[in-house]
Amino acid sequence: MSRMMIQAAVTMNQLQNKLDTIGNNLANSQTTGYKSRQTEFSSLLFQQINNMTDRANAEGRLTPDGIRVGSGAKLGSIQRNFAIGSIKQTDRSLDTVLLKENHFYPVQVEVSGNIETRYTRDGALYLHPTGTGHVRLVTSDGHPIMGLAGPIDIEEGFDDISIRSNGAIYVTRNGVDQFVDQLAIVEVIRPRVLEAAGDNLFRLPDLEALGYNELDILQMADDTAELVQSQALEQSNVNLAEEMTHLITTQRSYQMNARTITMGDQMMGLINQIRS
Repeated sequence: MSRMMIQAAVTMNQLQNKLDTIGNNLANSQTTGYKSRQTEFSSLLFQQINNMTDRANAEGRLTPDGIRVGSGAKLGSIQRNFAIGSIKQTDRSLDTVLLKENHFYPVQVEVSGNIETRYTRDGALYLHPTGTGHVRLVTSDGHPIMGLAGPIDIEEGFDDISIRSNGAIYVTRNGVDQFVDQLAIVEVIRPRVLEAAGDNLFRLPDLEALGYNELDILQMADDTAELVQSQALEQSNVNLAEEMTHLITTQRSYQMNARTITMGDQMMGLINQIRS
């Protein structure tokens, strides 16, 4: 009896992790450039239970000799879906979409007083005054976007700004277009190696522990190709209908396992009453 209850309890714990993942996807369904996560389950160890050695008891038996009893299920892995989301036109000059799913913007993030590099696909960019007569190109969270020579600072006093398809940034002064810098778009060769860092950002793991170096994971994107679509934003790739379906089926599985524990407890209570 305890085996049944243990199996149900173990599975419920893992189903809760799946519910958390689904909830996170639903909460970020409107987050620009968000990449959904998908869960995969696998079975825990099975135990082989053989029949009794008395062949007379097995006479006329049609089922195989012995049964395999499982011990529940576990969350095998959580995979990130890097497919490109739908593209929404905004007609705003600083809104951009990366056109390849393994391309990312590198950004500077301050972590515990240190400046570290993170990666994002959120192309909603803004201009932030630096107080020195310049404006800096930043993300919606205020993190500086990296250009070829570092953070992109632009002298104030321009009339217009535009981002070309190769990531080049131009400003217009007195009717003349001037090149400022270029977005340092990187191509992630192995995107599944990236770790989620919160706030719609990714970071590199400990590459030495994985047996990689940075060149095995990252390289600069080809700036002669079409990399960026301007005046548009990439929506999240969360499929709401699919996530709601998974939510309902997972909740039903959770309820079934909870019911299993309740029934097991009731049966043990009946056994105790018979003994008394």
